[in-house]
Amino acid sequence: MKRILQERARATRRSLLEAAAGLFAEQGYSGTSVNDIGVRSGRTSGAVYFHYASKEGIALAVVHDGFATWPSLASRYGDQTVPPLERLVGLSYEIAHALAEDPLTRAGARLWAERDTINAPLPDPFVLWTAATTRLLAQARSTGQLAAHVRPATAARTLVRGFFGFCTLTESLEGPGALNDRLYDWWCLTLPSLQQAPAPHGERTLTRH
Repeated sequence: MKRILQERARATRRSLLEAAAGLFAEQGYSGTSVNDIGVRSGRTSGAVYFHYASKEGIALAVVHDGFATWPSLASRYGDQTVPPLERLVGLSYEIAHALAEDPLTRAGARLWAERDTINAPLPDPFVLWTAATTRLLAQARSTGQLAAHVRPATAARTLVRGFFGFCTLTESLEGPGALNDRLYDWWCLTLPSLQQAPAPHGERTLTRH
């Protein structure tokens, strides 16, 4: 019985989290009430407060689960059979796709942008991305792929900030559907500055995803 109750509680928390994420992504933090979350999830406001204590609490959970700490990140960039810079490009497309399509990720990004309106300290979502990018660039350095002038930690910080700003502005101006093509253009400009040497004639190092 205890296990059944625990599984039911987890399912309830998840449904509340997903309902809140959808609303935060659509309406923002200030435009969403606890009652809205209850209605969207098919539960009462009391259920929301029982599981998350406050609207700030559920906003914090959305950012943590959907934007700041992706548990699947390691598997997406840890395949040692794929060259590090290729993994970096592939990972960027995965993130861009999530920013365009995944409600939890979209909500996390919007909540982070609206963090000054939330009475709770949100986790910094860029620490994980910067660490992952630094590691990939360091691996590229060790395999001779990275240009000599590129410092992995410094370049990673710049790439991550530039990438998220690029995604935000592209979506604002053209909508999420444009991210894939615009990201290809971004990498065509950025990747050559990271590489040790141009690819041999006829060899392509970047393909559309």
